[in-house]
Amino acid sequence: MSLYDEIYSQPEILKHSYEQNLDSIKAIGQDFRQRQIQYAFMAARGTSDNAARYANYLWGAGNRLPVALATPSLFSLYESPPRLDGALVIGVSQSGQSPDIVNVVAEGKRQGCPTLAITNAPDSPLARAADYVIDIRAGQEKAVAATKTYTTQLLAIAMLSAAMAADEARLAQLARLPAWVSQVLQQGDHIAQLAPRYRYMRQCVVLGRGYNYATAFEWSLKLKELTYVVAEPYSSADFRHGPIAVVADGFPVLAVAPAGVVYADMLALLQTLAHKHRAELLVISDQPEALALATSPIPLPADIPEWLTPLVSIVPGQLFSYWLTAVKGYNTEAPRGLNKVTKTT
Repeated sequence: MSLYDEIYSQPEILKHSYEQNLDSIKAIGQDFRQRQIQYAFMAARGTSDNAARYANYLWGAGNRLPVALATPSLFSLYESPPRLDGALVIGVSQSGQSPDIVNVVAEGKRQGCPTLAITNAPDSPLARAADYVIDIRAGQEKAVAATKTYTTQLLAIAMLSAAMAADEARLAQLARLPAWVSQVLQQGDHIAQLAPRYRYMRQCVVLGRGYNYATAFEWSLKLKELTYVVAEPYSSADFRHGPIAVVADGFPVLAVAPAGVVYADMLALLQTLAHKHRAELLVISDQPEALALATSPIPLPADIPEWLTPLVSIVPGQLFSYWLTAVKGYNTEAPRGLNKVTKTT
């Protein structure tokens, strides 16, 4: 299965993952409600790290659960793990094979913490090290650039959030994801037609805030991995604190700006970038005002709850990265210098 096929398989993969995991994640959420969990401590690398960024916002807003992102080298290279009293220790890894992530989970268990693995490999070292396992059930992902494993990681994190809150309404909203992703994929031809405009792009910034801070990081990672563009992710707040100085006439700015709590701030920044800095804007949004500012607009379905927009908004980012890779004449299946499984210590 090619990268293109894996991107387009996501509606069915998300449906399968949701249906197969619903009962088990509800049970895990119930167990966690009965424990004295004070915060979540998450270890991840690469794309999985971006999924953890989503948890940072979602579990904070939806569950009032602080989330700390681990520094795995403290557990491996420095051999000085922090005290984890009160933590739920979580390893997020598609392959479940990275020793540094496994080390964090194993240390969490040694300290008496509940431990969870979110992985596409339920028989992996990470899964064996954890008390609880969520198999994201993405199927084999052959392309080096992760797509369906990322969205199913986000799905697992979103389902667990709803389950920990015993929120049946939010769990029901998740069942609509395949339809929303299908709507976005229907714009494949439109996104393909946008890519040639950016054939010679060598650098850009990618903006997102709130839940879609994770989307900015993941989209920029896809651009780096596949197109070799120097793509730097920022929140709209951080971008104003200095980096906005890089933007001059025609500088490419890619932004994810759906409706929600942070939309007004994103819109104000996009207006400044368009009118004052004359930036080249590519905008993913469900809001006409934001799309109207863009040279290259990509609409989202209008009825997605803000907390679920990262599971949909990354898909046009994946497609844009795929088509830009093809336009630049690079190999979409085998980016230079990369392997499917990376084992860091």
